[in-house]
Amino acid sequence: MLKIGLTGGIGSGKSTAANHFESLGVPIIDADKIAHQLTQPGQPALQEIAVHFSSCIDNQGHLLRAKLRKQVFSNHTQKQRLENIIHPLIHHEIFTSIQQLTCDYVLLCIPLLIEKNLFNWVDRTLVIDCPEALQISRVKRRNGLPTDQIKDIIDCQASRKSRLSVANDIITNNGSTQELAESVKKLHNFYQSLCQSPADQ
Repeated sequence: MLKIGLTGGIGSGKSTAANHFESLGVPIIDADKIAHQLTQPGQPALQEIAVHFSSCIDNQGHLLRAKLRKQVFSNHTQKQRLENIIHPLIHHEIFTSIQQLTCDYVLLCIPLLIEKNLFNWVDRTLVIDCPEALQISRVKRRNGLPTDQIKDIIDCQASRKSRLSVANDIITNNGSTQELAESVKKLHNFYQSLCQSPADQ
C-alpha cells in the first residue's frame, strides 16, 4: 500500500484537497479529525488536557478549542505540553487505521509531518502550497482570527521554503476550487500508476 503524506501550512487548502481525493475513492486518514475525536467529552485525552488547561474547558466539559489554540500558539512550553498529551494517541490511531485498510494507496493528512520529521511514515510527501498572504486571508474568512494570531500559527509551522524543499509532489493552490480538483485528479492518476509500478516510487 502506497502511503501519501499530505501537508501544508494553515489556510493552504489541505482539507479541500483531501476532500477531492476522497471523492475519487481514496481512503483518508486525517490527524486533525482524529485529534478532534480524541478531545470529545469523556475521552481520556480531554481528561488529561483538563488537568493542565482547566481554563480551556467549559462548564459542560467541552474543550474551548479557540481559547486553547490561542494559549498554546503564544507559549511554546504550553504547546509542547499539549502535543505530549495528544500526539502519541493520534499516532496510535493513525497506525491502527492503516492496518485496517486494503487499497492501492492511502492519503495521510498530517499538518505537522515536516515539523515532527515523520517522513518514515510515508512513501511520498505531497505539499499543498500558496502564498502567505493568501493563507492569512483564507483563515480570516474561515475562522475570523486576527492577523497577529494567524501569523503566530504560521510562525510555529515549517516555513514555506522548507516544505517545498522536501516535497515529492506539490499542488499550488492559489486558484479556483475547480483548478485544485483538476490538480488532484492528475496526481491521483499518477499515484495509481505508481501502485502498478512500485519500483518507480
